[in-house]
Amino acid sequence: MIAPARRVYAPEPPGTQPPYDWADYRSTIKRHPKRELLAVPHTLSELTGPTFADHWPGVPITDLTRLREGAPEAMGQRITLEGRVLDEDGRPLRNTLVEFWQANAAGRYHHSADQHDAPLDPNFLGVGHTYTDDQGRWRFMTIRPGAYPWRNTDNAWRAAHIHYSVFGPGFASRLITQMYFPGDPLLAWDPVYHAIPDAAARERLISRYDPNLSVEEYSMGYTWDIVMRGRDETPMEHH
Repeated sequence: MIAPARRVYAPEPPGTQPPYDWADYRSTIKRHPKRELLAVPHTLSELTGPTFADHWPGVPITDLTRLREGAPEAMGQRITLEGRVLDEDGRPLRNTLVEFWQANAAGRYHHSADQHDAPLDPNFLGVGHTYTDDQGRWRFMTIRPGAYPWRNTDNAWRAAHIHYSVFGPGFASRLITQMYFPGDPLLAWDPVYHAIPDAAARERLISRYDPNLSVEEYSMGYTWDIVMRGRDETPMEHH
């Protein structure tokens, strides 16, 4: 039996990923490592698995606007999101698990830890997942999330965003990140977004309005691609 080839990833250019310690993002003061990180060689299992070809995590949940067929609809502006998962050379990654979670239209998460003084929507849980097709494409419908306050600084509000967790061809290529919306004025004040020093890399986190993806008189459409590793890697969360 021939052993699978070990995957070699291109390095990330300096400034394209957020540092572990970012003064403007206060909570990193308590979260970041105090000592220099140790380089641990990837094992074969980390480079070759897991795989999701049989969709073992469950049936895709891609319509977040309804909890089930026939149920009342969630409140807020409907949006359709679509994109591709790509490797460092721009090739599509098929059968990739894409998970997403977000706040509701009022800027509140359906989670006991979120005590923001905003209404909960009983018809919106804000979580889902899907798998990429042979072209590396994923798609889901949801409600545009609202901004919400947080205690990073006085009168601080986070820009509207959706969280993503993506598995590439192995554990070593897992990525957790956030997607933002074009034209959001809060981006200028968001220290999580600005923790990425390189301006071009920050722009890779912003989705693009796509009129061809919009559904007439029903939902607005946005596209956003995710690059797993290498020179054009989508910035990920290190905190």
